[in-house]
Amino acid sequence: MKRRTLLQLAAAAGAASATLPRLAAAVPLEEIRLDYAYYSPTSLVLRRFGWLEQAFKADGTKVKWVFSAGSNRALEYLNGNSIDIGSSAGLAALLARANGTPIRAPYIFSRPEWTALVVPKNSPIRSLADLKGKKVAATKGTDPYLFLLRSLQVAGLKRSDIEHVSLQHADGRTALEQGKVDAWVGLDPHMAASELESGARLLYRNVAFNTYGFLNVREQFLGSHPNETARVIQAYEKARAWVRANQTEAAKILSEEAKVSLPVALLQIKLRSDFSQPLPGTEHVNALRQAAPILRDEALVKPGADLNRAIAELVDTRFAQPYIAKG
Repeated sequence: MKRRTLLQLAAAAGAASATLPRLAAAVPLEEIRLDYAYYSPTSLVLRRFGWLEQAFKADGTKVKWVFSAGSNRALEYLNGNSIDIGSSAGLAALLARANGTPIRAPYIFSRPEWTALVVPKNSPIRSLADLKGKKVAATKGTDPYLFLLRSLQVAGLKRSDIEHVSLQHADGRTALEQGKVDAWVGLDPHMAASELESGARLLYRNVAFNTYGFLNVREQFLGSHPNETARVIQAYEKARAWVRANQTEAAKILSEEAKVSLPVALLQIKLRSDFSQPLPGTEHVNALRQAAPILRDEALVKPGADLNRAIAELVDTRFAQPYIAKG
């Protein structure tokens, strides 16, 4: 990306942050609502140890945890004001922001390779081109679905060249293993479980097509409750440091929560997750800029949507800086 473009995006993001209303509550917040998800092991650790509850105990603020089965669910909850803070894939968050969901992403909970194109063990499908005319399961509004669209482009195929079956992630795995679909764009830990337990094969992998794990905050909440948002990020930082230092123990928590075997959880956390870069920055902006054209190509955003502006408004590179542990 050209230096000038990066500077323009950074300036736009800074200006957008500056316009957020700072209406810090005069009284303690009654309740803070956030999600937890199997695709975000950090959230599971945070919930398990009650560190967020401890952080808000003195204020009498209750912590409400809501389970997100996928990015689509987390973003629906944010858009519907059912939660204040929710976890999703970066490109899914951009799709929501471009279509009017007022969210910002001040924190990155992981850099995962959490999705790939999966086929059954003995499938005759050997390449992306072989997907033509086949049934492929993927959850709409999530990284796996967008991964599917980008993968089809690699093979010179269109969405109309396959039969897309919209199923939530866990149901997609079941459909694949029962032979109801020919392929599935999986999400860990379901994908890792299918791979290790049923012999499913990863047909196509591309880590660059896996966008980052974004912790999204409703714009109004971030503006009205910056101190509470900061406390959530500090708690996430504590959980991130713990996961990095205790990967096997973190995998045990994931195993228990998601009801998957320990080898499956270890595969997700040790081999497919990077917890080293929590501060949003130019690499995340760049990843979204590279991925954004698929949203327009597939008519997933409103006509005339300004994706560069949506990226600048979504990726908040400044808010979390004081709360991110160095090293």
